[in-house]
Amino acid sequence: MRKIRILWTDDEIEVLKPHILFLSDKGYDVSTCSNGNDTIDLVNNNDYDIIFLDEHMPGMSGIETLREIKQLKPEIPVVMITKSEEEDIMEMAIGSQIADYLIKPVKPNQILLSLKKNIESSRLVSETTTTDYRIGFSRLRQEIDDAGGHRNWSDIYKKLIYWDTRLDRIDDPGLREIFSMQEHEANIAFSKFITKNYLSWFTPECNERPLLSPYVMSEKVFPLLKQKKKVLFIVIDNLRYDQWKILSEELSDLTRVINDEVYYSILPTATQYSRNAIFSGLMPRDIEKRMPQFWVSDEQEQGKNQYENELLSDQLKRHSIDCSWSYSKISNNIDGKKVTENIQNILNRDLTALVYNFVDMLSHARTEIGLIRDLADNESAYRSLTRSWFIHSPLFDLLKKLKGKAISIILTTDHGTIRVNNPLKVVGDRLSSTNIRYKLGRNLDYPEKEVFEIKTPAEAHLPQSNISSRFIFARGYDYFLYPKNYNHFVNYYKNTFQHGGISMHEMIIPLISMEPVP
Repeated sequence: MRKIRILWTDDEIEVLKPHILFLSDKGYDVSTCSNGNDTIDLVNNNDYDIIFLDEHMPGMSGIETLREIKQLKPEIPVVMITKSEEEDIMEMAIGSQIADYLIKPVKPNQILLSLKKNIESSRLVSETTTTDYRIGFSRLRQEIDDAGGHRNWSDIYKKLIYWDTRLDRIDDPGLREIFSMQEHEANIAFSKFITKNYLSWFTPECNERPLLSPYVMSEKVFPLLKQKKKVLFIVIDNLRYDQWKILSEELSDLTRVINDEVYYSILPTATQYSRNAIFSGLMPRDIEKRMPQFWVSDEQEQGKNQYENELLSDQLKRHSIDCSWSYSKISNNIDGKKVTENIQNILNRDLTALVYNFVDMLSHARTEIGLIRDLADNESAYRSLTRSWFIHSPLFDLLKKLKGKAISIILTTDHGTIRVNNPLKVVGDRLSSTNIRYKLGRNLDYPEKEVFEIKTPAEAHLPQSNISSRFIFARGYDYFLYPKNYNHFVNYYKNTFQHGGISMHEMIIPLISMEPVP
């Protein structure tokens, strides 16, 4: 194993011999230097893993040397060591991208800690993560086997996301494969749980149902309005819980999370059904019966979410919520910037509802555009792409401007998405729906044991355009294809992110209560 190479520059390097010997005994390869000019020559002609640099030296100062090093080899971590505690020197050093800042006299253990933090942290994180996951693996497996209710599954899913995002930080393909197998087992077991219990959630005697899409606003938004609080209700279409956890890291300086919760999307886990349910406070069948002019069926080609403003208006009236409010759907940066520029309108209203379509657009672009598919070829890369969108988005700018304002923020989504890899052949007529995670039709022929079928849509409060129409839902990682051009579409949709069916990623979704930090 190659020794870690250290360059230590100090005009009193002879005084530091005990430190040099200490590090050598620990197995480090230490070179020394007494001035900035020689340091630059050494850096130019050698490869070092880390540099310890004195700030106060004759000739080139430590700050000047640091700047030269960063121009030559910006990737090398530099630890500044100085006698001075003056704030301006600290700020200059930090501004020049130092890895650490130590005040003389330094003890050998301080140097050792800095080394481990800056050079060996990835190895230590990897070792600790591997050990922790191997310990937790059996415990989590037992929880999956014993899960009997929706709360159990919510807890299991959160733990899986914790490990999924933590494993992103280490390079261990073997451990990642073990996790993928466990996640696969969990999704299969969850699909069986939903198949067995979903319809019971809509029976009068059920007292153990999760929070579902139609009740998000009445449970989480309306109580805040009744307390006379200003509310910003944000729906990011197609946002998974793991994506939220990545975004939350970017918001730590802007918002305080009051509740990091999840709720269950209704089936189908598709915008037409789940988001209309959120804004109406009704199940799809009830929307169709109560307000047929605002329900667009699967067979119709027009947009399926054109009337969210009207649905929200009706829900507010039904709940006797008398407040000033507005609704906006944001599908491009121009619309997003307009909202941010008019932030005072948000602060003056009681309720502002914003729908951001970018993550859904990203998901569809990944299916249709080869370059995007290559950039997000797995869950980790998909999360990273989502983060990149967010930190450059008008939504992030809006949340920055809300810092210090008195407003409650509810951030959620309508459904998640899952990367599919197992095709199932379904036969249907020309009126059958086209979604590849669920199908609605009269004459569907499908492998009954491999789907969740709802023969009587009314039992799930779903519309039924024909007396013989039924829904079927893909479970786990399956996706439905019709026989026509079957082989072409197998390859076209394989390993793409889809929604509409049954999986933890699609159904167990974030519901976050926040407020801006002062």
